[in-house]
Amino acid sequence: MKTLGAELISITKGNVQISCTLNDTLTQQHGYFHAGVMTSIADVTCGYAALSTMPDGSDVLTVEFKTNFIRAAETDKIIAKGTVIKSGNTLTFCEGVVTNENQDIIYATMQATMICLKPKL
Repeated sequence: MKTLGAELISITKGNVQISCTLNDTLTQQHGYFHAGVMTSIADVTCGYAALSTMPDGSDVLTVEFKTNFIRAAETDKIIAKGTVIKSGNTLTFCEGVVTNENQDIIYATMQATMICLKPKL
């Protein structure tokens, strides 16, 4: 996230928000946020949202995700929000949304599955 200049906005049990400010290194050929940037921060918000519901000492890995890009992210800042939909003993299902700073325009959505790596005894 340091490479992208992303910043943690908030974290509560089952919910995480991260922001990312546009710069020339994060754009695609038309000057919009690159899809890889939006996917990366959505994945991280889902992963940390999932981790926030797991036992202490656990770690998390992404098993699978699907991203839908709804419109080009023509904005100076994006906000990604990850939310746990269902937390299980091994798998946790999350939803991610990437919006503008006012959170009134949706650029992308994500469905993600995370796996809990339980602490070694």
